[in-house]
Amino acid sequence: MRVLGVDPGLTRCGVGVVEGVAGRPLTMLGVGVVRTPADADLGHRLVAVEQGLEQWLDEHRPEFVAVERVFSQHNVRTVMGTAQASAVAILCASRRGIPVALHTPSEVKAAVTGSGRADKDQVGAMVTRLLRLDAPPRPADAADALALAICHIWRAPAQNRLQQAVAAHAARTPPTTPRAPSAHHASKGRTA
Repeated sequence: MRVLGVDPGLTRCGVGVVEGVAGRPLTMLGVGVVRTPADADLGHRLVAVEQGLEQWLDEHRPEFVAVERVFSQHNVRTVMGTAQASAVAILCASRRGIPVALHTPSEVKAAVTGSGRADKDQVGAMVTRLLRLDAPPRPADAADALALAICHIWRAPAQNRLQQAVAAHAARTPPTTPRAPSAHHASKGRTA
Protein backbone atom coordinates (compact mmCIF):
# COMPACT_ATOMS: atom_id res chain seq x y z
CA MET A 1 0.00 0.00 0.00
CA ARG A 2 1.37 3.42 -0.96
CA VAL A 3 0.02 6.38 1.01
CA LEU A 4 0.56 10.10 0.63
CA GLY A 5 0.22 11.76 4.02
CA VAL A 6 -0.75 15.44 4.05
CA ASP A 7 -0.33 17.69 7.08
CA PRO A 8 -2.37 20.64 5.76
CA GLY A 9 -1.27 24.23 6.15
CA LEU A 10 -1.15 27.35 4.02
CA THR A 11 2.39 28.43 4.86
CA ARG A 12 3.81 24.90 5.17
CA CYS A 13 1.85 21.89 3.92
CA GLY A 14 3.74 18.76 4.96
CA VAL A 15 3.78 15.85 2.52
CA GLY A 16 5.22 12.37 2.89
CA VAL A 17 4.89 9.11 0.99
CA VAL A 18 5.19 5.76 2.76
CA GLU A 19 4.85 2.29 1.27
CA GLY A 20 4.25 -1.01 3.03
CA VAL A 21 1.73 -3.14 4.87
CA ALA A 22 0.80 -3.45 8.52
CA GLY A 23 3.11 -5.75 10.44
CA ARG A 24 6.08 -5.34 8.07
CA PRO A 25 8.84 -2.73 7.82
CA LEU A 26 7.72 0.42 6.04
CA THR A 27 9.62 2.44 3.43
CA MET A 28 9.67 6.20 3.01
CA LEU A 29 9.53 7.13 -0.67
CA GLY A 30 9.57 10.90 -0.25
CA VAL A 31 9.06 13.71 2.24
CA GLY A 32 8.86 17.47 1.95
CA VAL A 33 6.87 20.62 2.39
CA VAL A 34 4.79 22.66 -0.05
CA ARG A 35 5.42 26.30 0.93
CA THR A 36 3.54 29.48 0.14
CA PRO A 37 4.49 33.06 1.03
CA ALA A 38 2.47 34.42 3.94
CA ASP A 39 2.05 37.80 2.24
CA ALA A 40 0.58 36.38 -0.99
CA ASP A 41 -3.10 36.58 -1.89
CA LEU A 42 -5.17 33.66 -0.50
CA GLY A 43 -6.22 32.49 -3.96
CA HIS A 44 -2.62 32.36 -5.16
CA ARG A 45 -1.59 30.46 -2.03
CA LEU A 46 -4.32 27.84 -2.57
CA VAL A 47 -3.27 27.44 -6.21
CA ALA A 48 0.35 26.98 -5.08
CA VAL A 49 -0.72 24.28 -2.59
CA GLU A 50 -2.74 22.57 -5.33
CA GLN A 51 0.16 22.66 -7.79
CA GLY A 52 2.56 21.31 -5.19
CA LEU A 53 0.23 18.46 -4.23
CA GLU A 54 -0.43 17.63 -7.88
CA GLN A 55 3.33 17.26 -8.41
CA TRP A 56 3.53 14.83 -5.47
CA LEU A 57 0.57 12.85 -6.80
CA ASP A 58 2.11 12.72 -10.30
CA GLU A 59 5.51 11.65 -9.03
CA HIS A 60 4.49 9.05 -6.42
CA ARG A 61 1.10 7.74 -7.63
CA PRO A 62 -0.28 6.87 -4.17
CA GLU A 63 -3.16 4.43 -3.72
CA PHE A 64 -4.52 6.42 -0.76
CA VAL A 65 -4.22 9.94 0.61
CA ALA A 66 -4.32 10.45 4.38
CA VAL A 67 -5.10 14.00 5.53
CA GLU A 68 -5.05 15.33 9.06
CA ARG A 69 -8.61 16.07 10.18
CA VAL A 70 -8.93 19.76 11.02
CA PHE A 71 -9.79 20.36 14.64
CA SER A 72 -10.73 23.49 16.53
CA GLN A 73 -7.90 25.56 17.88
CA HIS A 74 -7.90 28.87 19.68
CA ASN A 75 -6.63 30.76 16.63
CA VAL A 76 -9.54 30.84 14.17
CA ARG A 77 -7.34 32.31 11.43
CA THR A 78 -4.95 29.33 11.65
CA VAL A 79 -7.87 26.88 11.59
CA MET A 80 -9.29 28.52 8.47
CA GLY A 81 -5.98 28.24 6.59
CA THR A 82 -5.57 24.63 7.68
CA ALA A 83 -9.12 23.79 6.60
CA GLN A 84 -8.62 25.46 3.22
CA ALA A 85 -5.37 23.55 2.58
CA SER A 86 -7.08 20.34 3.72
CA ALA A 87 -9.89 20.90 1.23
CA VAL A 88 -7.35 21.38 -1.57
CA ALA A 89 -5.69 18.05 -0.68
CA ILE A 90 -9.04 16.25 -0.61
CA LEU A 91 -10.01 17.84 -3.94
CA CYS A 92 -6.72 16.88 -5.66
CA ALA A 93 -7.03 13.25 -4.55
CA SER A 94 -10.75 12.98 -5.29
CA ARG A 95 -10.32 14.44 -8.76
CA ARG A 96 -8.03 11.48 -9.51
CA GLY A 97 -10.31 8.92 -7.85
CA ILE A 98 -7.84 8.30 -5.01
CA PRO A 99 -9.57 7.39 -1.72
CA VAL A 100 -9.04 9.93 1.07
CA ALA A 101 -8.93 9.10 4.78
CA LEU A 102 -9.07 11.70 7.53
CA HIS A 103 -7.25 11.02 10.79
CA THR A 104 -7.31 13.19 13.92
CA PRO A 105 -4.01 14.33 15.42
CA SER A 106 -4.60 12.16 18.51
CA GLU A 107 -5.28 9.07 16.32
CA VAL A 108 -2.02 9.64 14.48
CA LYS A 109 -0.02 10.22 17.67
CA ALA A 110 -1.52 7.12 19.30
CA ALA A 111 -0.82 4.96 16.23
CA VAL A 112 2.80 6.07 15.90
CA THR A 113 3.88 6.60 19.53
CA GLY A 114 1.31 4.72 21.60
CA SER A 115 0.07 7.95 23.20
CA GLY A 116 -2.52 10.35 21.80
CA ARG A 117 -0.85 13.13 23.79
CA ALA A 118 2.65 12.74 22.35
CA ASP A 119 4.50 15.94 21.44
CA LYS A 120 6.07 16.81 18.08
CA ASP A 121 9.53 15.58 19.15
CA GLN A 122 8.16 12.18 20.17
CA VAL A 123 6.30 11.83 16.85
CA GLY A 124 9.44 12.82 14.93
CA ALA A 125 11.57 10.35 16.89
CA MET A 126 9.16 7.46 16.26
CA VAL A 127 8.80 8.30 12.57
CA THR A 128 12.61 8.27 12.33
CA ARG A 129 12.78 4.90 14.04
CA LEU A 130 9.88 3.28 12.17
CA LEU A 131 11.19 4.36 8.77
CA ARG A 132 14.83 3.69 9.69
CA LEU A 133 15.91 7.26 8.87
CA ASP A 134 19.20 8.89 9.92
CA ALA A 135 17.47 11.95 11.41
CA PRO A 136 13.95 13.22 12.05
CA PRO A 137 12.43 14.92 9.00
CA ARG A 138 12.37 18.72 9.28
CA PRO A 139 10.29 20.75 9.63
CA ALA A 140 7.86 19.00 11.95
CA ASP A 141 5.12 19.31 9.28
CA ALA A 142 7.08 16.83 7.12
CA ALA A 143 7.39 14.34 10.01
CA ASP A 144 3.67 14.75 10.73
CA ALA A 145 2.84 13.94 7.09
CA LEU A 146 4.86 10.71 7.33
CA ALA A 147 3.12 9.89 10.62
CA LEU A 148 -0.26 10.30 8.87
CA ALA A 149 0.78 7.88 6.14
CA ILE A 150 2.06 5.35 8.71
CA CYS A 151 -1.16 5.68 10.73
CA HIS A 152 -3.25 4.98 7.65
CA ILE A 153 -1.23 1.93 6.64
CA TRP A 154 -1.60 0.49 10.12
CA ARG A 155 -5.27 1.39 10.63
CA ALA A 156 -6.69 0.74 7.13
CA PRO A 157 -6.85 -3.10 7.36
CA ALA A 158 -8.82 -2.97 10.61
CA GLN A 159 -11.09 -0.22 9.31
CA ASN A 160 -11.74 -2.17 6.10
CA ARG A 161 -12.61 -5.34 8.06
CA LEU A 162 -14.97 -3.37 10.27
CA GLN A 163 -16.69 -1.77 7.26
CA GLN A 164 -17.02 -5.18 5.59
CA ALA A 165 -18.50 -6.70 8.76
CA VAL A 166 -21.04 -3.88 9.06
CA ALA A 167 -21.98 -4.25 5.37
CA ALA A 168 -22.31 -8.05 5.71
CA HIS A 169 -24.47 -7.67 8.83
CA ALA A 170 -26.69 -5.13 7.07
CA ALA A 171 -27.09 -7.49 4.10
CA ARG A 172 -28.12 -10.42 6.36
CA THR A 173 -30.50 -8.47 8.58
CA PRO A 174 -33.90 -7.77 7.01
CA PRO A 175 -35.12 -4.24 7.49
CA THR A 176 -37.44 -3.84 10.43
CA THR A 177 -40.94 -2.53 9.87
CA PRO A 178 -43.24 -1.37 12.60
CA ARG A 179 -45.87 -3.96 13.46
CA ALA A 180 -49.51 -3.03 13.39
CA PRO A 181 -51.29 -3.53 16.69
CA SER A 182 -53.00 -6.90 16.91
CA ALA A 183 -56.82 -7.16 16.97
CA HIS A 184 -56.69 -8.06 20.67
CA HIS A 185 -54.85 -4.86 21.56
CA ALA A 186 -56.95 -2.74 19.20
CA SER A 187 -60.22 -3.77 20.83
CA LYS A 188 -59.00 -3.51 24.38
CA GLY A 189 -61.27 -1.33 26.44
CA ARG A 190 -64.23 -1.64 24.08
CA THR A 191 -67.36 -3.52 24.98
CA ALA A 192 -69.67 -5.21 22.57
